[in-house]
Amino acid sequence: MNISSDERPNVLLICVDHWSGLFTRPAGHQVVMTPTIAQIARNGVNFSRAYSACPVCIPARRTLLTGQTSRSHGDRIFNEYGEMPDPEEVPTLPQTLRQSGYQAHAVGKLHVYPQRDRVGFDEVILNEEGRHHLADVTDDWELYLAEQGYPGQEYAAGMCNNDYLTRSWHLPDHCHPINWAATQMCRTICRRDPRKPAFWYLSFIGPHPPVWPLQAYMDLYRDVELDERVYGDWCPSFEDLPYGPKRYMDQFAMRHALRHEVDLGRRAFYANITHIDHQIRVVIGTLREQGLLDNIILAFTSDHGEMLGDHHMWAKGVMYEKSARVPLIVVPPSKDDRLAPGSSDDRLVELQDIMPTLLDLCGVDIPNTVDGSSLLQGQRRPHLYGEYAEDEEATRMICEERFKLIYYPVGSVSQLFDVKADPLEQLNLAGAKKHRETQQRLTDLLVQHLYGSDLEWVRDGELVGLPDRVFEPRLNRGLSGQRGWRFI
Repeated sequence: MNISSDERPNVLLICVDHWSGLFTRPAGHQVVMTPTIAQIARNGVNFSRAYSACPVCIPARRTLLTGQTSRSHGDRIFNEYGEMPDPEEVPTLPQTLRQSGYQAHAVGKLHVYPQRDRVGFDEVILNEEGRHHLADVTDDWELYLAEQGYPGQEYAAGMCNNDYLTRSWHLPDHCHPINWAATQMCRTICRRDPRKPAFWYLSFIGPHPPVWPLQAYMDLYRDVELDERVYGDWCPSFEDLPYGPKRYMDQFAMRHALRHEVDLGRRAFYANITHIDHQIRVVIGTLREQGLLDNIILAFTSDHGEMLGDHHMWAKGVMYEKSARVPLIVVPPSKDDRLAPGSSDDRLVELQDIMPTLLDLCGVDIPNTVDGSSLLQGQRRPHLYGEYAEDEEATRMICEERFKLIYYPVGSVSQLFDVKADPLEQLNLAGAKKHRETQQRLTDLLVQHLYGSDLEWVRDGELVGLPDRVFEPRLNRGLSGQRGWRFI
């Protein structure tokens, strides 16, 4: 589709953090309130089988910004000090659009190193969750809090950004990072150059912990009956988990929490989701009042999902549906008929596909460094490969439209799920005679995707993994990365 320079659409890409693709009204969730996401889906396409192939923050965001797989961009281990490729050599989404005449601005979380790397944007208004152990960098949200008279107090209530203990937000509402990000994006939209199309990237740090909702949103969920946590036949207790997730999940305080503490944390997590949903309304309202809604591409996604207690697990880094599945909704400009409003698309798609899809909608050439495919083209993937971590903490995945194989090398543990019939992965089919052929076929596919140190798991063409290990709990002296006062 040829698009003349004066008709080029603006683009708003909204990325959230730790928001499972199963935690929306379009996905059928019976508790979480996401009226805005539902309305966005009615105006665009809901990609109901979207995945984060490396479901942790840094690798996932590299994929989102470059359109590359972890194998191509070089991170599958959460490398906090790994620099992004030079955008002139591996063009990012904002760099590619800028080279085509777009202005490009980001608000919120980038999760790159160094933290002030703009990765191709003209400007970044930054919120990096206080990762001061990487460098003495004060982000723009912290500067804002100082201007408001609350310097260094963002974590003074004791809420950690890697756990699910909760209390309501302790500073004024306008200082909350969700409100701040939406406000800054509205300001950025109003400050655009009207002679050029714009790419806006709004990256909320929530619902990722800290789980510190505004009291008004906690009140919304106070009397709501929660959905029950799900446990598979393969993990009646935490001790039954494979070594890899057991080692990762042992750090979370919720593993030792009382039932009412767990329920409160989950309720507060849903409250954070609804808070974001409502603030997206404010951004859309600004687009409407600026006369931009008819000629804008709106996309909504997350870097990865969230287990939220299912199968005795929290957070991400595993290949189960709640961790690896992400929301993906794309709304085209009103005059672009290549995506049907209100439709659902069940193809296997991944974060690497977002960059080429947005460029295709804008009529911009897709760089040859991109691994993903434009979702406008209609191809169906036969399978997706997923990977996170290496050696004893590694997990790998092959996901087809019906079956998913998850593999842990320690002890050479395979799990097989029929995600069509069993989307919550409660029944492990691995080892069942009826599914022996399927398991072997997916295992052979998995072996074909292995590279680097993973090749040590293969002997004479057979996947043998690593020797089994006895799990030993570790101390958590840092309280999962608790932040302190910042005297700035």
